[in-house]
Amino acid sequence: MSRSRLIGLLLALVTLLVYLPAANHGFSIFDDDDYITANPVVQNGLTWTGIQWAFTTQHASNWHPLTWLSHMLDCELFGLNAGAHHSVNILFHALNAVLLFGLLLRLTGALWPAAFIAALFAWHPLHIESVAWISERKDVLSTCFALLALLAYVSYTSHRTGSATLFYGLSLLCFALSLMAKPMLVTLPFVMLLLDYWPIQRFNDSTIPRLAMEKWPFFLLVAASCVVTYLAQHHGGMVVSLGEMPTGYRLDNVLLAYTRYLSKIIWPVHLAIFYPLPKNISLPTVTAAAVVLLAISTAAWLGRKRGPYGLVGWLWFLGTLVPVIGLVQVGYAAMADRYTYFPSIGVFIALTFAVRDGANRFQFSSQVIATAAVLLLGACVTLTEYQLRCWRDDESLFSHAISVTRDNEPAHLCLGLAYEKEGRKSDAAAEYQTALELNPRRVKTYNSLAMVLAGAGRTNEALAELREALRLYPADAPSHDSLANLLADSGHANEALAEFQAAVRLDPGNAALHNNLGVMLVELSRFDEAMEQYVGAARLDPADGRAPYLIGKVLLKQGHDAEAVGKFREALRIDPDNFQILAYLARVLAADGKPGVRDGPAARAYADRANVLSSGTQPFVLDALGMACAETGDFTNALAVTQTALDLAAAAGTKDLEPLRQRLELYRNHQPWREAFLSTNTSPGEVRGK
Repeated sequence: MSRSRLIGLLLALVTLLVYLPAANHGFSIFDDDDYITANPVVQNGLTWTGIQWAFTTQHASNWHPLTWLSHMLDCELFGLNAGAHHSVNILFHALNAVLLFGLLLRLTGALWPAAFIAALFAWHPLHIESVAWISERKDVLSTCFALLALLAYVSYTSHRTGSATLFYGLSLLCFALSLMAKPMLVTLPFVMLLLDYWPIQRFNDSTIPRLAMEKWPFFLLVAASCVVTYLAQHHGGMVVSLGEMPTGYRLDNVLLAYTRYLSKIIWPVHLAIFYPLPKNISLPTVTAAAVVLLAISTAAWLGRKRGPYGLVGWLWFLGTLVPVIGLVQVGYAAMADRYTYFPSIGVFIALTFAVRDGANRFQFSSQVIATAAVLLLGACVTLTEYQLRCWRDDESLFSHAISVTRDNEPAHLCLGLAYEKEGRKSDAAAEYQTALELNPRRVKTYNSLAMVLAGAGRTNEALAELREALRLYPADAPSHDSLANLLADSGHANEALAEFQAAVRLDPGNAALHNNLGVMLVELSRFDEAMEQYVGAARLDPADGRAPYLIGKVLLKQGHDAEAVGKFREALRIDPDNFQILAYLARVLAADGKPGVRDGPAARAYADRANVLSSGTQPFVLDALGMACAETGDFTNALAVTQTALDLAAAAGTKDLEPLRQRLELYRNHQPWREAFLSTNTSPGEVRGK
């Protein structure tokens, strides 16, 4: 095996070992719900409906179909096994390190500098966010295709035969795939121009126009990606207006962000998942940042003939950060570690080759340089292992962010969400209160606090929080929806209906809001109006199985039982692992009062699957399984599972246990359960949802 191949193999193996702890981490509440855990389209795996959705959706305020497809493939292969999803990210990161090593070796022929830069890239703690966060699949995926595009581009520049066209087309294709994974690397054609300057050395005064024109198809993709990305992020409400953040403040923060990125590359401490925008940026701070950037830029320019790698690396760093540096502000973060994943390569190139040339000039021994390199890489590995521990769960992640930053309102909000998920309601409420003190204008915090208060029985306080949110933002559809749900649960049906209608009026394209309004209309026995809402929701989001399920519920109430069964099966084709739909369909097939609708064996199959998916912990699923067992004559199991359902329901504090007791009595007498769904209320487990 050649030395370069051995180095590449060792690089990949060590990278996998360094990131191995992340394979034991779970999903995060921060974006992983949007991408996977609360995204039924992705959870359904690779389906034709899902593929169409991936190429047409602006969900999560981005257009990145390749990223969606990769998450769908993970779900197809691994389901919701978080460790497997993490492992795929780690594998991509290891592959990227090897690709970077190959690219630099191909460009420069310098084996050890190329290996050192690739190892820095692979083990630098600043890159943990891109690897250990499942939602950042887009980072490792887009960089993988970007590196492949550069490798193909280097092959194109070294060929003068017909194969050059093939490599050019391959580079263009990989660039398109990179943009379809994450649009940040729209600057890649400019990186190609930098490589033309050094080390490919195609760049001079006479070739500049030709080299620029050579890349016009790449720039065409850049323009298209910029337009699509801006529209997606603007549609998602992520683009901050100049009124909220003036141009002067943006420019000040740009200077500050560049220097902070550079400092964290060189001294990677106090890393956090979220860095809040500074409330004030002092003139001395801005001036110092400008002086630093100007000094480095001047040194890179003046030293370009002796060390062209310095100018190339510095411009690589500056240029590839432009899309995320804050000139167009997306969200309210000052910076993000993940944004350095590709740009930091430029700094690594500049510093590594500068040290190599300096060592040669001052005749440092190779042993001294090798020792320093090993110590530096060892420090990176140590810091990465430490920082990875902060990513083991949400509580650790956001507690750490709070400890290393100041006034980090989003981190307090997310820590509250983490506490709420763990059942620590009082701790969650305290974090929400702190978040509101830091930022009394974030609607999500009012909503989250209201839900915790409502869960604690403090309904009036919860209503007050939601009304305050609507006082600040009367056009916020989610707040109207939350208020409506709380009013409905409190027995104020007419007020709840008005709030649901307001939510739909404000956000008519939101299928979930139509479904929620429909559920409320059903509770008021306004079935035809409910049906209109459900049909509208199905049209808006054909990849969501909830609408056909709810349509089936209305059809049952209208006496169209056979049509209802068809709708339930349609819902399961869309969402085959939804145990609520499986259980309810089993209930209908087992207990419907119309003999032509009943199908005992099918009911048993659906109920068994629902019970497996719910791990045997849901009373309403076990109840449906009992009905199916009774319908097929298996009264022994019908009694056993229904008794378990009764015990679980009693332990959960369910008030009305009489129906379960009635069914037990029937099963003891070897009689199946029958019910007329015309009069059945909202099924167990069915709630209004987001």
